[in-house]
Amino acid sequence: MATQSEEDLSCPICHDIFKDPVVLSCSHSLCNDCLKKCSGDKVCPVCKISLLPSDPPRNLALKKLCEAFVLERDQKSSIKSESLCSLHSEKLKLFCLDDQRPVCVVCRDSKAHSDHKVRPADEAAHDHRKELLTLLEPVREKLKMFEQVKEDCDQTANHIKVQALQTESQIKEQFKKLHQFLQEEEEARIKALREEEKQKSRMMKEKIDALSREIAALSDTIRVTEKELKAEDVSFLLNYKAAVEGVQRRPLMDDPELVSGALIDVAKHLGNLTYIIWKKMKEKVSYSPVILDPNTAHPGLVLSEDLTSVRKGERQELPKNPERFDVFSSALGSEGFDSGTHSWDVEVGDSAAWVLGVAAESLQKKGDTALQSGLWRLMFYKGEYRACSLPGPDTVLSLKKKKFQKIRVHLDWKWGKLSFSDPDTNTHIHTITHTFTEKLFPYFNTDKELPLKILPVKETEDKVYRWWPFF
Repeated sequence: MATQSEEDLSCPICHDIFKDPVVLSCSHSLCNDCLKKCSGDKVCPVCKISLLPSDPPRNLALKKLCEAFVLERDQKSSIKSESLCSLHSEKLKLFCLDDQRPVCVVCRDSKAHSDHKVRPADEAAHDHRKELLTLLEPVREKLKMFEQVKEDCDQTANHIKVQALQTESQIKEQFKKLHQFLQEEEEARIKALREEEKQKSRMMKEKIDALSREIAALSDTIRVTEKELKAEDVSFLLNYKAAVEGVQRRPLMDDPELVSGALIDVAKHLGNLTYIIWKKMKEKVSYSPVILDPNTAHPGLVLSEDLTSVRKGERQELPKNPERFDVFSSALGSEGFDSGTHSWDVEVGDSAAWVLGVAAESLQKKGDTALQSGLWRLMFYKGEYRACSLPGPDTVLSLKKKKFQKIRVHLDWKWGKLSFSDPDTNTHIHTITHTFTEKLFPYFNTDKELPLKILPVKETEDKVYRWWPFF
């Protein structure tokens, strides 16, 4: 088998090693598939003499030779490519550190590698495996990071759907209340209109009935008198006195007049209708100067449905979005301020620990480096009030009042003042001064179950009127 050449075992048609060879009467062999392709010529494609048989016999001996040759060739190729030197056909037992490739003992002693550093292949493989593992480690870490971020993104995608459903439900509930209020107002006003219609219709019916009775009586008097006027003179004179008395018994009343105010008071029902409804609606709704942003709230905090109070609660499974606090039990307002003055009152009640203030937009919210700078706050903890401008130290405040139920936070961004006071007594607590350079957000922190509640304010009619765009 080893003495056979590839040329001896190649088909003269496809020039590849015979596959399923057949032998012709002229002793030439072809692949069975090649013979079928040449069957249209009717003669041997090699000698052009013998006729092609319809069903030539298989050349089994040649087939076995070809299969053995292919197997041996593949084995040699595999051994050669895997462990034998392509130049010297020796096993690759060494590794050249300069050329960074395996070599054989002949290569080591050759002129090409005479001054190169050569190590045993197993030692070099061990060292290179360690090096490759070292290089692979950050890639594995990067993969873990990508997988974690993808998992967080999947969680965020699911939470988006939950948020949308919950928010839609709350929107519908709020509008249901508004629709109910408007429907009740509509029904009340239509009822008042119907009552007025009924009252004035009854009054007009009474007036019409009275006029009808008077018209009937006057018409009867006129008819009787006109009949006497048409009688003979003697008869007329005989009945004259009675006719005069009959006319005189029907004294002429005052001239009839139309009823004043008989029509529906349309102006009362329609005049400034939307404004009046809004005025009544204003008594049922409230306006909060600060709305909490649930996307910033620590998973251990629970926000009210109207997003105006926050308290400690059961830890929730929430996305690890960049805006969310993950270490401190904090939450931010939804709107930031980079100009003007702003105030909001917070009912702290009997909560034993809380923090109020403002946070810079750049405030770090994640990990151990959170809240190290960009936070201006008033803190109540262990019965003591402290003020701080992070990263500065806390200042313990000496106050006469030991417990405030409400705290007013007043921010004057332009003049760099953040003031805290007691809105019940209008007593100043503390003012922090700082030159603000970026947007600031209201800041809230608590790890207690008693809530911190942002109190509603009485807005001017002009401001709230603009707040209700559907009027």
